[in-house]
Amino acid sequence: MKLSTKGRYGLRAIVDLAVYSEKESVSISSIARRQNISERYLEQLAGKLKKAGLIMSTRGAQGGYRLARPADEISVGDVLRALEGNLEAVECQGLKPEGGCESADFCVTKHVWQKINESITQAVDEIMLEELIEESKKSQERRKQLE
Repeated sequence: MKLSTKGRYGLRAIVDLAVYSEKESVSISSIARRQNISERYLEQLAGKLKKAGLIMSTRGAQGGYRLARPADEISVGDVLRALEGNLEAVECQGLKPEGGCESADFCVTKHVWQKINESITQAVDEIMLEELIEESKKSQERRKQLE
């Protein structure tokens, strides 16, 4: 499985948003500046994250974005699926309930694909946004100490 820039940049953006929105909403322009990502691209990603119910927006002078749920209730998997769609490394028709593969009953490799897909799902669903926020704060502290 290879993530596109949507998944990579979107995850960076939502972590940034989570870190900086603890007190007030965060603007796309501030995220763009800190993460060095185009505002136009971030707006597209924010739309997908909002549609998935992961972030919410507020209009007006003090407007911007915030998490729609607590960070300990949002997994990396939630974010990546909202941005990338299906996270399966291999789409094997033999694993689908409706079938679609004439060799499914005799195929031994479908079990390999199933294990890989399950491992990816488990890994991304076990990492919560809260963990990434804590790592980000530690990283910021290390950076300050080096300056």
